[in-house]
Amino acid sequence: QVQLVESGGGLVQAGGSLRLSCAASGRTFSSYAMGWFRQAPGKEREFVAAISWSGGSTYYADSVKGRFTISRDNAKNTVYLQMNSLKPEDTAVYYCAARVSSWYDVIPNEYDYWGQGTQVTVSS
Repeated sequence: QVQLVESGGGLVQAGGSLRLSCAASGRTFSSYAMGWFRQAPGKEREFVAAISWSGGSTYYADSVKGRFTISRDNAKNTVYLQMNSLKPEDTAVYYCAARVSSWYDVIPNEYDYWGQGTQVTVSS
């Protein structure tokens, strides 16, 4: 089992920034591709960003491209999501996910482990 714990969520005004962190439980962190997903009330879970095991490749949903940045520090067993220029429509519970693969996917079902989520609320 791999445990993932998100942190860094909170309330922020539109145009502000937050940085989410996702800490993995073990030393196998570098073996996994990592992704961020979000889910708003009444909506399906949607892809936000992903990063390969090496950190050399990233991919973003069109809705966040240019505003969000995903990164990872394998030495710290942590993946980050820097969120800038936040909009009210970014309000959601954000989930960190790990895939037992060097490559990422945009489909939630392709990920093997999930954190409990952290709430991000953006006020107008």
